[in-house]
Amino acid sequence: MALLPRGFALAAFADVSQILLLTSGALALLPNINSSRGRSWWFWLLIEAGILIWLSYHLLWFYREIWCGSAVPDLYGGDILVFLHLVPMMAAVVLELQHKRQEARTQFGWVDFALLQMWWLFLYLFAVIPWQYFAPDSHWYNRNFDVLYLAEKIVLLGGFAIAWLRSSGSRRMIHAQWFGVTFLYTISSSVANYAIEKHAYFAGSVYDIPLVVCMAWITLIGVWAQETQSEHEQVPRARSQRFWVARLGMVATSSLPIFAVWTWFSIDPPAVRQFRLLLTLGTIVVMGSMVLVKQYILDHELLKLLRASQDTVDDLKRLQAQLVQSEKMAALGQLVGGAAHEINNPLTAIMGYSELLTGTNLSSQQRSLVDKIAQQVQRTKSLVTSLLSFARQVPSEKRPLDLSTLALTGVKLVQPQFHQRKIELHTELAQNLPPVLGDSNQLLQVCLHILNNAVQALAEVGGGNLTIRTSCANEHVVLEVADSGPGAREPERVFDPFYTTKPVGHGAGLGLSASYGIVQEHNGKIFCDNKPDGGAVFRIELPALGAEHAHTPITEAMITK
Repeated sequence: MALLPRGFALAAFADVSQILLLTSGALALLPNINSSRGRSWWFWLLIEAGILIWLSYHLLWFYREIWCGSAVPDLYGGDILVFLHLVPMMAAVVLELQHKRQEARTQFGWVDFALLQMWWLFLYLFAVIPWQYFAPDSHWYNRNFDVLYLAEKIVLLGGFAIAWLRSSGSRRMIHAQWFGVTFLYTISSSVANYAIEKHAYFAGSVYDIPLVVCMAWITLIGVWAQETQSEHEQVPRARSQRFWVARLGMVATSSLPIFAVWTWFSIDPPAVRQFRLLLTLGTIVVMGSMVLVKQYILDHELLKLLRASQDTVDDLKRLQAQLVQSEKMAALGQLVGGAAHEINNPLTAIMGYSELLTGTNLSSQQRSLVDKIAQQVQRTKSLVTSLLSFARQVPSEKRPLDLSTLALTGVKLVQPQFHQRKIELHTELAQNLPPVLGDSNQLLQVCLHILNNAVQALAEVGGGNLTIRTSCANEHVVLEVADSGPGAREPERVFDPFYTTKPVGHGAGLGLSASYGIVQEHNGKIFCDNKPDGGAVFRIELPALGAEHAHTPITEAMITK
């Protein structure tokens, strides 16, 4: 390129070469955008945006200088594209430094990015535009543009340097390549600007060679990154990047009044001063509005965090209560298991002796007494068997059950008490419920314990309403028993062993604790709460079987007595 004679052909060759190289670089970066995700996708997209803006500047220059054949003026409006093409690239570097674990909650981080980008645009409008349109002056225009553009390149160079030092693997090499391109471009453009001041620069001169190398280097980076970059490599030691980005955004916003004061006391032409004051005022309004938006988003995020923290604390409290209850039930199970085992041995002996007695010559009265002894022993052995099952030493036989049918059976067993105690029963048993896997005797025992507890609570207030409903929620079948009684005094303790509010001799406080153990054995959950309008509600949740076990449930919807 530098071997051609100076003139139109050399300028055209230089412009076309640069356009082709930038087009090649933009095309080489596209596969990286398509193959990336998350933060890497934004990084390559913003870099691509910067290259395309740079390409559009050279296309405009080619159209003006070569196609139209007119000289490009010193106060050229297209120069803003040269300045702006580094802005999205700076945003890409800042985003690359953002720690990955912060991405889920950095909505307001984008506001900080927007604040910084708007601040750079404000600097260009503040420093360059007045000398281009309001008080045309090529000296101040070129001087301010060169200083501002150099500052922009230094910031971008520093960003790539930090990303290079803090990354690893192939990403480290990618950032190193971008640092090299930016460094070469910074040096070559500064040398070219110096040559322009000395009237030694022309299109296609030796000063354009480093610029062409930079453009070709972009294509090499795009091709090399396609073969080496890994989505699993992360940037370490960047946990505090979001905070200094936010601080820079606030500093940029706070600096605007300083520009206004400086403009007010400057000796610039009145048109320049008026434009700068209006520009600063408008930017303050826009950036101030963005700060308010950021504060709103931040408040929203903080409220979400507070709600999540409160939910976590509540979950921990429930888990702690369940663990305490499980420990109590485990200790009670060991006690009951040991006692049941010791009782079972003499019961077996008594049963054996009673059978021996039946084989001897006994009177009818004696035989009747022996039969009664055998019946009571058999009853006691059934109780021991239940105790062993409760202690989880004897596995129970589980089959698919319809919880609505089971609840209706429990209602029928307790129903004779309703008329005498002025209790009105309502059942809301859902149809087409999936079955649950359980022991019918044990789960019926749980229903009877809860129903009897509700009946006794309603008897204290002279009657009331008792509601039983079944439903399906979150792959669980739910049974709820609600009454309009006085409610539970301590709902969190009703499942504790030996806890009771009844007078001495009217209950040992083991019914609900046994129910808790049975439900736990069935991989379910049982809860007790007081209703806002009065009364207690017991809720049992049991895992539902698949639809292949479903059968037609009962159709009765309400029983009133």
